[in-house]
Amino acid sequence: MKRILITGGAGFLGSHLCDRFIKEGYHVIAMDNLITGDLRNIEHLFKLENFEFYHHDVSKFIHVPGDLDYILHFASPASPIDYLKIPIQTLKVGSLGIHNCLGLARVKNARVLIASTSEIYGDPQVHPQTEDYWGHVNTVGPRGVYDEAKRFQESMTMAYHTFHGVETRIVRIFNTYGPRMRLNDGRVIPAFMGQALRGEDLTVFGDGSQTRSFCYVDDLVEGIYRLLHSDYAQPVNIGNPIEISIADFAEEIIRLTNTDQKVIYKDLPVDDPKQRQPDITKAKEVLDWEPKVGRDEGLAITFDYFKSFSKERLYDEAKHKEF
Repeated sequence: MKRILITGGAGFLGSHLCDRFIKEGYHVIAMDNLITGDLRNIEHLFKLENFEFYHHDVSKFIHVPGDLDYILHFASPASPIDYLKIPIQTLKVGSLGIHNCLGLARVKNARVLIASTSEIYGDPQVHPQTEDYWGHVNTVGPRGVYDEAKRFQESMTMAYHTFHGVETRIVRIFNTYGPRMRLNDGRVIPAFMGQALRGEDLTVFGDGSQTRSFCYVDDLVEGIYRLLHSDYAQPVNIGNPIEISIADFAEEIIRLTNTDQKVIYKDLPVDDPKQRQPDITKAKEVLDWEPKVGRDEGLAITFDYFKSFSKERLYDEAKHKEF
């Protein structure tokens, strides 16, 4: 049985990856310090013999006994609200955390796949974004702690690949959604759905002309699975190239939720990207991958997940997490 370590395993993406690799017959070791992760995302796995959970911060020394075939480094705050509140931890998990993962991979002779992000492109001057675009990032702006942590993580990964011969893979993840997102993480889909369920007006930042491209989580996981098992070491964009403005998306959510909320507008946060759309030519060519789940289908599944929340949880999770 192949053994895989998934850091950030109790998070939104990490928990779905745990499910996928369990389904594929792997022995899965999830590691998470639970600063933004939630044990409820993986509690259904605890009864399984081929699942382990380590409550640990990957920014500190990592020890995993026994053989390891693969490491997925998905530990990191991933929403602006989180990484603006815990900037040092965000920088550490993208620097010390990846250093520890790569060191472990070198010792165990394991292949590493790292979760990079479309945020490495910053507020892009190239549209859509291809993997050979180097980005437009404000290193000292409030979002720089996340953007630069991920950019450094890519550089460190490639250094271990070229200097130590460690097998590495880099996925650049674009906006992803689905069940197990946190209502209070500040990202647009849970924010809009939570507001709709609580009967609140939907908040759009800026004039709503900024665009995003939303990929359903199952599609993303399939792309990651294929990339891990490929022979391709350069970065690959994984996301859905269908672009929509946030103003139009707010109206889409109102129709989906069958609510009559108004849309209210607030100031756009500093360095918030105006456009976000992946060029997935590389993923199609190298991985034979493209998204399959349409936005209507994916949003309906996600809304059903949030509708299942108790009224207490719906309101409790509306409060921004304190660290």
